[in-house]
Amino acid sequence: MHKTEMLGPPLDAGPLPAVFYFSLSAHDSLHSHPYNQPALYLSSPGLRIFSISLPGHDQLPPTEALRFWADEIHQGRDVIKAFVQEAADDIRHLIAQQVIDPEKLGTMGLSRGAFIASHLAAIVPEIKHILGFAPLSRLETVQEFQNIDVGRWDLIHLADKLFNRSIRFYIGNRDTRVGTEGCCQLIPALANAAYENKISSSPIELIIGPSIGHKGHGTSPEIFRQGAAWMEKKLHG
Repeated sequence: MHKTEMLGPPLDAGPLPAVFYFSLSAHDSLHSHPYNQPALYLSSPGLRIFSISLPGHDQLPPTEALRFWADEIHQGRDVIKAFVQEAADDIRHLIAQQVIDPEKLGTMGLSRGAFIASHLAAIVPEIKHILGFAPLSRLETVQEFQNIDVGRWDLIHLADKLFNRSIRFYIGNRDTRVGTEGCCQLIPALANAAYENKISSSPIELIIGPSIGHKGHGTSPEIFRQGAAWMEKKLHG
Protein backbone atom coordinates (compact mmCIF):
# COMPACT_ATOMS: atom_id res chain seq x y z
CA MET A 1 0.00 0.00 0.00
CA HIS A 2 1.20 3.48 -0.85
CA LYS A 3 0.81 6.34 1.58
CA THR A 4 -2.15 8.67 1.05
CA GLU A 5 -2.64 12.20 2.41
CA MET A 6 -5.46 14.72 2.01
CA LEU A 7 -6.18 18.43 2.21
CA GLY A 8 -9.71 19.69 2.81
CA PRO A 9 -12.80 19.04 4.90
CA PRO A 10 -12.94 15.91 7.09
CA LEU A 11 -14.18 12.71 5.50
CA ASP A 12 -17.37 12.70 7.56
CA ALA A 13 -18.51 15.97 5.93
CA GLY A 14 -20.20 13.99 3.16
CA PRO A 15 -19.50 13.58 -0.57
CA LEU A 16 -17.60 16.52 -2.05
CA PRO A 17 -15.73 17.40 -5.25
CA ALA A 18 -12.26 15.91 -5.23
CA VAL A 19 -8.94 16.02 -7.06
CA PHE A 20 -6.20 13.41 -6.98
CA TYR A 21 -2.83 15.10 -7.36
CA PHE A 22 0.41 13.27 -8.14
CA SER A 23 3.93 14.63 -8.02
CA LEU A 24 6.34 12.73 -5.73
CA SER A 25 5.50 11.30 -2.31
CA ALA A 26 2.07 12.15 -0.91
CA HIS A 27 3.66 14.37 1.73
CA ASP A 28 5.89 16.25 -0.71
CA SER A 29 3.05 16.65 -3.19
CA LEU A 30 0.86 18.41 -0.63
CA HIS A 31 3.37 20.04 1.70
CA SER A 32 6.80 20.63 0.08
CA HIS A 33 7.58 23.70 -2.03
CA PRO A 34 7.41 23.94 -5.03
CA TYR A 35 5.73 20.62 -5.72
CA ASN A 36 2.72 21.49 -3.58
CA GLN A 37 1.89 24.73 -5.38
CA PRO A 38 -0.91 23.24 -7.53
CA ALA A 39 -2.58 21.90 -4.39
CA LEU A 40 -2.13 25.18 -2.50
CA TYR A 41 -3.59 27.27 -5.30
CA LEU A 42 -6.48 24.84 -5.74
CA SER A 43 -7.36 24.48 -2.05
CA SER A 44 -10.81 25.91 -1.37
CA PRO A 45 -13.76 25.24 0.94
CA GLY A 46 -15.80 22.28 -0.15
CA LEU A 47 -12.99 20.56 -2.06
CA ARG A 48 -10.79 17.63 -1.06
CA ILE A 49 -7.35 17.11 -2.58
CA PHE A 50 -5.88 13.64 -2.21
CA SER A 51 -2.36 12.53 -3.02
CA ILE A 52 -0.93 9.03 -3.14
CA SER A 53 2.83 8.48 -3.01
CA LEU A 54 4.19 7.41 -6.38
CA PRO A 55 6.03 4.07 -6.44
CA GLY A 56 9.38 4.27 -4.69
CA HIS A 57 8.96 7.89 -3.61
CA ASP A 58 8.45 7.19 0.09
CA GLN A 59 11.71 5.24 0.22
CA LEU A 60 13.93 6.99 -2.33
CA PRO A 61 14.79 10.56 -3.31
CA PRO A 62 13.02 11.75 -6.47
CA THR A 63 16.29 11.58 -8.42
CA GLU A 64 16.44 7.81 -7.84
CA ALA A 65 12.77 6.83 -7.89
CA LEU A 66 12.39 6.69 -11.67
CA ARG A 67 15.40 4.39 -11.80
CA PHE A 68 13.42 2.13 -9.43
CA TRP A 69 10.52 2.15 -11.91
CA ALA A 70 12.89 1.29 -14.74
CA ASP A 71 14.49 -1.57 -12.78
CA GLU A 72 11.08 -3.00 -11.90
CA ILE A 73 9.94 -2.85 -15.53
CA HIS A 74 13.21 -4.36 -16.75
CA GLN A 75 12.62 -7.30 -14.39
CA GLY A 76 9.11 -7.85 -15.71
CA ARG A 77 7.16 -6.24 -12.86
CA ASP A 78 4.50 -3.81 -14.09
CA VAL A 79 4.91 -1.25 -11.32
CA ILE A 80 2.89 1.35 -13.23
CA LYS A 81 -0.16 -0.84 -13.81
CA ALA A 82 -0.12 -2.08 -10.22
CA PHE A 83 0.05 1.43 -8.79
CA VAL A 84 -2.65 2.83 -11.06
CA GLN A 85 -4.97 -0.08 -10.21
CA GLU A 86 -4.39 0.50 -6.49
CA ALA A 87 -5.25 4.19 -6.89
CA ALA A 88 -8.37 3.32 -8.89
CA ASP A 89 -9.49 0.92 -6.16
CA ASP A 90 -8.98 3.67 -3.57
CA ILE A 91 -11.16 6.04 -5.58
CA ARG A 92 -13.94 3.50 -5.95
CA HIS A 93 -13.82 2.81 -2.22
CA LEU A 94 -14.11 6.54 -1.45
CA ILE A 95 -17.05 6.85 -3.85
CA ALA A 96 -18.77 3.88 -2.20
CA GLN A 97 -18.17 5.45 1.22
CA GLN A 98 -19.77 8.69 -0.05
CA VAL A 99 -16.58 10.68 0.48
CA ILE A 100 -16.22 11.72 -3.17
CA ASP A 101 -18.88 13.18 -5.43
CA PRO A 102 -18.39 10.99 -8.54
CA GLU A 103 -19.84 13.75 -10.75
CA LYS A 104 -17.14 16.22 -9.68
CA LEU A 105 -13.85 14.38 -9.86
CA GLY A 106 -10.55 15.46 -11.39
CA THR A 107 -6.91 14.52 -11.41
CA MET A 108 -3.75 16.53 -11.91
CA GLY A 109 -0.04 15.88 -11.95
CA LEU A 110 3.38 17.39 -12.28
CA SER A 111 5.82 15.76 -14.71
CA ARG A 112 5.83 12.02 -13.88
CA GLY A 113 2.71 12.69 -11.81
CA ALA A 114 0.83 13.85 -14.90
CA PHE A 115 1.82 10.61 -16.61
CA ILE A 116 0.32 8.62 -13.72
CA ALA A 117 -2.76 10.87 -13.53
CA SER A 118 -3.51 10.22 -17.19
CA HIS A 119 -3.18 6.46 -16.82
CA LEU A 120 -5.46 6.62 -13.78
CA ALA A 121 -8.12 8.57 -15.65
CA ALA A 122 -8.02 5.98 -18.42
CA ILE A 123 -9.37 3.30 -16.06
CA VAL A 124 -11.59 5.54 -13.90
CA PRO A 125 -14.27 7.01 -16.18
CA GLU A 126 -15.64 9.09 -13.30
CA ILE A 127 -12.56 11.31 -13.65
CA LYS A 128 -13.84 13.99 -15.99
CA HIS A 129 -10.99 16.54 -15.82
CA ILE A 130 -7.23 16.06 -16.29
CA LEU A 131 -4.62 18.75 -15.65
CA GLY A 132 -0.92 18.28 -16.34
CA PHE A 133 2.10 20.50 -15.71
CA ALA A 134 5.24 19.68 -17.73
CA PRO A 135 3.73 16.24 -18.33
CA LEU A 136 5.80 13.19 -19.07
CA SER A 137 4.03 11.59 -22.02
CA ARG A 138 6.64 9.06 -23.20
CA LEU A 139 8.87 7.20 -20.76
CA GLU A 140 11.59 6.65 -23.34
CA THR A 141 12.29 10.38 -23.49
CA VAL A 142 13.81 10.39 -20.00
CA GLN A 143 17.27 9.04 -19.34
CA GLU A 144 16.24 6.42 -16.79
CA PHE A 145 14.21 4.45 -19.35
CA GLN A 146 16.59 4.49 -22.28
CA ASN A 147 17.33 1.04 -23.70
CA ILE A 148 14.17 -0.39 -22.08
CA ASP A 149 11.05 -1.29 -24.07
CA VAL A 150 8.49 1.06 -22.50
CA GLY A 151 6.56 2.31 -25.53
CA ARG A 152 3.38 0.53 -24.48
CA TRP A 153 2.93 3.11 -21.69
CA ASP A 154 3.03 6.14 -24.01
CA LEU A 155 0.04 8.35 -23.28
CA ILE A 156 -0.85 8.47 -26.96
CA HIS A 157 -2.11 4.89 -26.59
CA LEU A 158 -4.79 6.16 -24.19
CA ALA A 159 -6.48 8.37 -26.79
CA ASP A 160 -9.45 6.03 -27.19
CA LYS A 161 -10.07 6.16 -23.43
CA LEU A 162 -9.46 9.87 -22.72
CA PHE A 163 -11.00 11.62 -25.74
CA ASN A 164 -14.22 12.47 -23.85
CA ARG A 165 -12.57 14.28 -20.90
CA SER A 166 -11.67 17.90 -20.31
CA ILE A 167 -7.88 18.04 -20.58
CA ARG A 168 -5.38 20.84 -20.18
CA PHE A 169 -1.60 20.38 -20.36
CA TYR A 170 1.05 23.05 -19.85
CA ILE A 171 4.62 22.56 -21.08
CA GLY A 172 7.65 24.63 -21.97
CA ASN A 173 8.57 25.19 -25.61
CA ARG A 174 11.86 23.38 -25.13
CA ASP A 175 11.47 20.86 -22.34
CA THR A 176 14.36 18.46 -22.89
CA ARG A 177 13.66 16.44 -19.74
CA VAL A 178 10.28 14.98 -20.79
CA GLY A 179 10.11 16.23 -24.38
CA THR A 180 7.81 18.95 -25.64
CA GLU A 181 7.32 16.94 -28.84
CA GLY A 182 5.47 14.15 -27.03
CA CYS A 183 2.71 16.52 -25.94
CA CYS A 184 2.56 18.03 -29.42
CA GLN A 185 1.80 14.56 -30.77
CA LEU A 186 -0.53 13.56 -27.95
CA ILE A 187 -3.02 16.41 -28.01
CA PRO A 188 -3.93 16.09 -31.74
CA ALA A 189 -4.32 12.33 -31.23
CA LEU A 190 -6.79 12.97 -28.42
CA ALA A 191 -8.65 15.57 -30.48
CA ASN A 192 -8.80 13.26 -33.50
CA ALA A 193 -10.20 10.44 -31.33
CA ALA A 194 -12.81 12.87 -30.00
CA TYR A 195 -13.76 13.94 -33.54
CA GLU A 196 -14.09 10.31 -34.63
CA ASN A 197 -16.52 9.87 -31.73
CA LYS A 198 -18.72 12.80 -32.82
CA ILE A 199 -17.12 15.42 -30.53
CA SER A 200 -16.30 18.18 -32.99
CA SER A 201 -15.05 20.79 -30.51
CA SER A 202 -13.31 18.81 -27.79
CA PRO A 203 -12.15 20.59 -24.59
CA ILE A 204 -8.60 19.30 -25.00
CA GLU A 205 -5.89 21.93 -24.70
CA LEU A 206 -2.11 22.22 -24.86
CA ILE A 207 -0.61 25.50 -23.65
CA ILE A 208 3.04 25.98 -24.61
CA GLY A 209 5.06 28.76 -23.04
CA PRO A 210 8.69 29.78 -22.61
CA SER A 211 10.75 27.04 -21.00
CA ILE A 212 12.26 27.79 -17.60
CA GLY A 213 14.42 25.91 -15.14
CA HIS A 214 16.77 22.96 -15.56
CA LYS A 215 16.38 21.39 -19.01
CA GLY A 216 13.43 23.71 -19.60
CA HIS A 217 11.34 21.51 -17.30
CA GLY A 218 10.25 24.10 -14.74
CA THR A 219 6.77 25.44 -14.11
CA SER A 220 6.18 28.99 -12.87
CA PRO A 221 3.84 29.89 -10.00
CA GLU A 222 1.64 31.76 -12.46
CA ILE A 223 1.12 28.64 -14.55
CA PHE A 224 0.28 26.65 -11.43
CA ARG A 225 -2.29 29.34 -10.56
CA GLN A 226 -3.80 29.27 -14.03
CA GLY A 227 -4.11 25.51 -13.98
CA ALA A 228 -5.62 25.45 -10.50
CA ALA A 229 -8.18 28.08 -11.54
CA TRP A 230 -9.10 25.97 -14.57
CA MET A 231 -9.63 22.87 -12.41
CA GLU A 232 -11.63 24.77 -9.80
CA LYS A 233 -13.91 26.14 -12.50
CA LYS A 234 -14.43 22.66 -13.94
CA LEU A 235 -15.35 21.24 -10.52
CA HIS A 236 -17.47 24.11 -9.23
CA GLY A 237 -18.64 25.78 -12.42
